Amino acid sequence: MLVNLEHIPQVDGIDAWLNTDMELSIADLVGDGNVVLVDFWTYTCVNCIRTLPFLRDWWARYEDDGLVILGIHTPEFEFEKDYDNVVEALGTHEIGWPVAQDNRRVTWRNFENRYWPAKYLFNSRGEMIYSHFGEGKYGETEQQIRNALVEAGADLSDDPLDLPEDQIRDAAFQSAWVMGNAQVTPELYAGWERNLGVARAGRHPYVAQYEEYFESIPFGVENATGIIDVTIPQDLQSHVLYFQGQWSVEPERIRHARTTENLEDYLALNYAAKSVNAVLTSDSGEPYQVIVTVDGAMLTPDNAGADIQWDEDGYSYILVDGPRMYGIVDNPQYLPQSVLTMRSNSEDFGLFAFTFGVYAQGP
Repeated sequence: MLVNLEHIPQVDGIDAWLNTDMELSIADLVGDGNVVLVDFWTYTCVNCIRTLPFLRDWWARYEDDGLVILGIHTPEFEFEKDYDNVVEALGTHEIGWPVAQDNRRVTWRNFENRYWPAKYLFNSRGEMIYSHFGEGKYGETEQQIRNALVEAGADLSDDPLDLPEDQIRDAAFQSAWVMGNAQVTPELYAGWERNLGVARAGRHPYVAQYEEYFESIPFGVENATGIIDVTIPQDLQSHVLYFQGQWSVEPERIRHARTTENLEDYLALNYAAKSVNAVLTSDSGEPYQVIVTVDGAMLTPDNAGADIQWDEDGYSYILVDGPRMYGIVDNPQYLPQSVLTMRSNSEDFGLFAFTFGVYAQGP
């Protein structure tokens, strides 16, 4: 079969390969008659995590028919470059297909990619025949995979066409959307690099107390860090981060700047969503607790995210034991306004980002 090599983007600059004992190229894979689905992702990205069940299904269903999934793990945060962190994520999410660590974004640039997640489908002639950015359109994507496999000679006649549907939105959110008054808090970043970027673009930073926040940064210094000591106002605007007490403002995150005894320092957020997730780390590597409340009350099994636990006194908390995304809140239904607080005595308490969901199930 004639393979069109000229227009195939190169998988280059890879720091490590996982789930394979050899370096792979799209040209070699399609040259063997395979159909190749390239998936750009990073392991703390909630949008990527939501697509993984569909990828697992396609891998199980079509691997023997000639489908090769090639994951390109291009990190968003510095800690996502760590080999062991990615290996652990592969186990957590039951990822069995080959994954390339694109820590320097060489392959990302070769594809001129701009999104997590992003999918590119190559037929057995090496032609890119389909692409999709973000979540959704799973049925459309699978149909394209099937068409390419059949064209390559696969016999799918005994495999009934049962295409997946996209995730279902929460009913309360859908009702609000129909009425034209649905809001969802967007992804919020805590580090100064992202906050400065949106401010320079003329948008409101993700952090509400941005004047003190930016004034603390000695710009021009590599990995500049500042310390703020701030007070949360009584009334909270929606969709922005607030901090109480002393915090270290860093390029990718904000970190609790002192060890306390009475949980006096905390962050707060007036959000609109059904579910809330947070990307957190521990500098020392030692686990620490973060107490979580919503609207002044401890969480219950009815509104707790997947990573919430309870102590003997009924306090709801997450145990931060590694750098990853944590499921914080999963309300029974979409809420247009609710105040989340997170507090810890630990100086390791470091927040990178919040993400929010409005699906009936999942993060």
